Amino acid sequence: MKTRLLGKNGIAVSSLGLGCMGMSEFYGSSNDLESLATLEHAFRQGITFYDTADTYGLGHNEELLARFMAEHRKEIVIATKFGIVRNKNSYERRIDTSPDYVQKACDASLQRLKTDVIDLYYAHRLNLEIPVEDTIGAMARLVETGKIRAIGLSEVSPETLRRAHKEHPIAAVQSEYSLWTRDPEDGLLQTCLELGVSLVAYSPLGRGFLTGTIKSVDSLEKDDFRRSHQPRFQGENLDHNLKIVEAVESIAARKNCTPAQLALAWLLAQGENIIPIPGTRRQKYLDDNIGSMKVELSKEDLAELAAFGSAAGERYTPEGMKGVNL
Repeated sequence: MKTRLLGKNGIAVSSLGLGCMGMSEFYGSSNDLESLATLEHAFRQGITFYDTADTYGLGHNEELLARFMAEHRKEIVIATKFGIVRNKNSYERRIDTSPDYVQKACDASLQRLKTDVIDLYYAHRLNLEIPVEDTIGAMARLVETGKIRAIGLSEVSPETLRRAHKEHPIAAVQSEYSLWTRDPEDGLLQTCLELGVSLVAYSPLGRGFLTGTIKSVDSLEKDDFRRSHQPRFQGENLDHNLKIVEAVESIAARKNCTPAQLALAWLLAQGENIIPIPGTRRQKYLDDNIGSMKVELSKEDLAELAAFGSAAGERYTPEGMKGVNL
């Protein structure tokens, strides 16, 4: 497994990371034993970068990672996030990035993860009522006290990134980026390159849609949040977006790879500072994703794929869009 660097602070991670959210909620039922087996398999395959957040399963995801980390802590890089505050069994959220909450949230994550330091700590979303300088200042104090190694932001605008970076060097920005979500190309990618910031791409497979395995929400479990909180999976949006998948499938067949491998290979080719973190709780899908490292794309292939444009529909319902691209 090749490696890439997180910003300028020298932390090296595998070129593909693993998003762990679905091991706790949002994508239907999960099984801790299956998830732990997948985490171990990822480690054996050379993946060293694992992404979680305090809101995933309301703490369950961090606790699950702690069980895996017990034997591998020195060999892996853990990223977690704070800022999205939810009540139990609710998708509704408020955003808290106040300095006091930064400290409390970090201490709580350290306890759940059973570790002394978080390698990369993100502000998951931002609250416009709290200046980003105040939030980053509080995070910088966590660096000074040794509780975190590097600072990250999620779903921010180029302007906000510049303001934050002046307060303290930002190692990474996490944003949704894929063949059907091209928002970072509107200035954020260039700003990251200019400042030496990594772009960690979450949902690089369009929440599973770009794999070609989802043709209707009827195939999803009843509690899968894509049914009710993802407009791109609904009605006319779905009809339009299936055409993108059909094109990906056609090119993948030509390249003798799977649609997922093609989508990830395109993303990896966008720059050495881009680190995709496809999420899965199943080993067979993990192996498929890792196979993207062997897919070679020509300039013509990249241009053909880029021409698809963005998907139809918002990424989230209004509740989920809170704090996005501020």
